[in-house]
Amino acid sequence: MSLTIHTMTLGPLSNNVYFITDTQTRETIIVDPTYQANLAFEKAQKNNWNISQIWITHAHFDHVAGVDELVRLSTSQLEIGLYPEDLSLWKNGGGAHDMGFFFEVKSEPTFFFQNGEEISFNNSEIEIRHTPGHTKGHVIFYLPDLETAICGDLIFQGSVGRTDLPGGNHSTLIQSIRTEILTLPPETRLLSGHGPETTVAEEIAHNPFLK
Repeated sequence: MSLTIHTMTLGPLSNNVYFITDTQTRETIIVDPTYQANLAFEKAQKNNWNISQIWITHAHFDHVAGVDELVRLSTSQLEIGLYPEDLSLWKNGGGAHDMGFFFEVKSEPTFFFQNGEEISFNNSEIEIRHTPGHTKGHVIFYLPDLETAICGDLIFQGSVGRTDLPGGNHSTLIQSIRTEILTLPPETRLLSGHGPETTVAEEIAHNPFLK
C-alpha cells in the first residue's frame, strides 16, 4: 500500500481540498477542488503529483469551483467523477443561485459513482458510500487501507452538514451518518470539507447532533 492523503485549505469558504496520491507512480486524485485551484495545481507540480482524476463528494459550488481551472491547466484529459443524483445540482450552478450570485461549471462529469462500488486505485480499494442529506447525491470516499474517510460536508468535528438548502434533509443526513460513518472502525480518520479532521470514536463520544 503506497497511498497518502494531503490536504490544502483554499478559497473564501476555507474548503479542504484533498490529494490522494500513489507515492510510487505519483498518480493523484484531487477531491473537491475549490476556488484558487491554480494553487492546488502548483502544489501538485511542486511535489511531482500527476493529477489524473477529480472526484466530487457533492456538487455545491464551493466544492466544484476549481474543476474548470484544473481542466484548463492540465496537459492531459482529467476524469471527473460525480454521483448521478447531484448532476442536476452541478448543472444548476452548484446552488450558487440560492446564495444570490451566478456560477456555472462548464466541464462535465466523465463517469458516475455507484453506491457501494469499490474503485481500484493503484492496488488499493476506495469504497464509494452514498450519503444523502446534505445534497441528494452526496458521497463519502472510504479508504480502508488508510483507515480514513473523506466526508465532504456530511459530518464535521462536533457538528454535521447543513440541510436548509435545496436537496437537504436533516433526518436523512443523520441516518447517513449513523449507517455509513458510525459503522466504520472507531479509529477511522474523518476528513471533512471544512475544518479540522476528527475520528469516528470522537464523534460518537462528543458530537451533540448524534446524541
